[in-house]
Amino acid sequence: MTTVHINTSHPYDILIGSGLLDQAGERMAQVISPCKILLVSDSNVAPLYADRAEASLKKAGYAVSRFVFPAGEASKTIDTYIQLLEACACAELSRSDALVALGGGVTGDMTGFAAATYLRGIRFVQIPTSFLAAIDSSVGGKTAVDLKAKKNHVGAFWQPSLVLCDPDVFQTLSDAIFADGVAEAVKYSMIADADLLTLLEQHRIEEDIEQVVTRCVEIKRDVVTEDEFETGGRRILNFGHTLGHAVESYSDFSLTHGQAVAIGMMMIIRASEKRGLCGSEILPRMEAVLTSYGLPTVCPYPPKELYKIATGDKKRRGGRIGVVFPRQVGVCEIIDRPVEDLLALIEEGIG
Repeated sequence: MTTVHINTSHPYDILIGSGLLDQAGERMAQVISPCKILLVSDSNVAPLYADRAEASLKKAGYAVSRFVFPAGEASKTIDTYIQLLEACACAELSRSDALVALGGGVTGDMTGFAAATYLRGIRFVQIPTSFLAAIDSSVGGKTAVDLKAKKNHVGAFWQPSLVLCDPDVFQTLSDAIFADGVAEAVKYSMIADADLLTLLEQHRIEEDIEQVVTRCVEIKRDVVTEDEFETGGRRILNFGHTLGHAVESYSDFSLTHGQAVAIGMMMIIRASEKRGLCGSEILPRMEAVLTSYGLPTVCPYPPKELYKIATGDKKRRGGRIGVVFPRQVGVCEIIDRPVEDLLALIEEGIG
């Protein structure tokens, strides 16, 4: 097992290792004394893992209730969030109690937001069950729900008390859902670690899963501890996301987050190459590794429609927006650009 300590305003540990799901109660008891727990999961994950998680929690002395919602991004709404808050109230959770998020990014984001706002803030624990959630959304304290066509526009920064990542649960993921996490791992290699991209090129991630999860979490830790509330350097984590979120929204979420981010990364690399910001060697490497996991690399949507969505991005500051441009593998730069420049970027990125 590996422990990565996150030294934010509310410090916590991320534990990474085989068998942690069945140790959830024992591990949680080291940071949260037995209390009432609302276990939050979705309709895909709950049948697979909720019984095991609940059994472990009860064995450690926790009183457990459940809230299960329909799986998918379509459930990450104000309405589901309100239902979750009502479930907290029905379970009579107090400020000394906690929520546990068992699932992927949707579950973690929504549970974290409920924890941040119920009774003005209670504790919560993340048990990510997807590769994507393990290396990205479960780390760093961003919580949110979606508005119509506006992803993650209502939320809060609220750090968990503990993250338990058991890579064994990734074995039930489909190839497509696993690939969502691959896109984020590739992102980390582009912004901070050229050796990680080499590892992804030379080995199947499944062969080195704990090593890859740990390295990605370490990279995000380093960024988040320097800029917990995304006022500066944390924006580097948005590589591929500004355009990727527009692609995801325009698809009406028929594309997964990872698929959209893969497209977004390829678009910004193409545009960067055309603008002389990076060399020509990056594009074929990225295309090869993304394609090897079945991720898309070409955007099929009209530039002007994507531009309309991108101009509403929450990272916009007045008439400018910070765009993450690649310089070389492992090195990216945040450059503030006029919002109007996004249309040209999209057109150049589509090719």
